[in-house]
Amino acid sequence: MSSRSCPEWPDLMELAPNLQFMHYTLADVQLPVEALTQITHVSLGEVAICCDRDHHVFYAEHTDPQVTAALRGTHWYEVHEYAQRGPGASAA
Repeated sequence: MSSRSCPEWPDLMELAPNLQFMHYTLADVQLPVEALTQITHVSLGEVAICCDRDHHVFYAEHTDPQVTAALRGTHWYEVHEYAQRGPGASAA
């Protein structure tokens, strides 16, 4: 799977205008070790994550639920959290 822009980009731009969300495989994204150890049901090359990997922000609606749960305790933000309480709160 190659990287590609998220089809929800117009809505995501309203939440976080300074970010660009793309679809990647988990193998393409450098997830924290503490998150990777919780992802046990799939191959990292088969599961997609929708994120801005440079800013560590993901879109839960387009990300596997186990990946979303694994990222909750890390420095990654879900886009709604990023826009409301995270670094993106002042940009929106």
